[in-house]
Amino acid sequence: MSQGASIVPVMDSVEVRRSARRKRTVSAFFDGGTLVVAIPAHFTRREETEWVEKMVAQVEGRRRRRRRSDSELMERCLWLSTQYLDGLVQPNTVAWVENQNRRWGSCTLVDKAIRISTRVQVMPEYVQDYVLLHELAHLLHANHSRDFWNLLARYPQAERARGFLEGFDFKSHQPAPTPS
Repeated sequence: MSQGASIVPVMDSVEVRRSARRKRTVSAFFDGGTLVVAIPAHFTRREETEWVEKMVAQVEGRRRRRRRSDSELMERCLWLSTQYLDGLVQPNTVAWVENQNRRWGSCTLVDKAIRISTRVQVMPEYVQDYVLLHELAHLLHANHSRDFWNLLARYPQAERARGFLEGFDFKSHQPAPTPS
């Protein structure tokens, strides 16, 4: 079973290992890029499917709650550059920053540094990827020219991510509702 939704996969695949010694417990661990779900040998196919889905969801949930490190952001940038920008750009640094309250990200052409607002950490992965791609594209085109937007159009979730960011921005600038 392959996890197709994630671009840099948490797991390449899922492998089920049945054990005669295992009586009731189910566990999951990584063996390389494969998530191994160990189940009792007596489980039915239905129980197997149910437990695999539970364990995958648990791993996915932990991944979503965990903040990516700066080095993981760099890995993601390199992967995104390869996938969508033909590997034409490689930043020197990529880091989360807390001092960007009006921007999602920024970059400096001279030192190829990308900075991403910590506000983006709470957003879905496809939005984080879009923000990273946006900054990567700026390392190739410093402006918002047609060439710049054509690069971003290669990302299949670009429109959806832009919509999410616009909605997020709109919501965060709305006055708090007054109690009735």
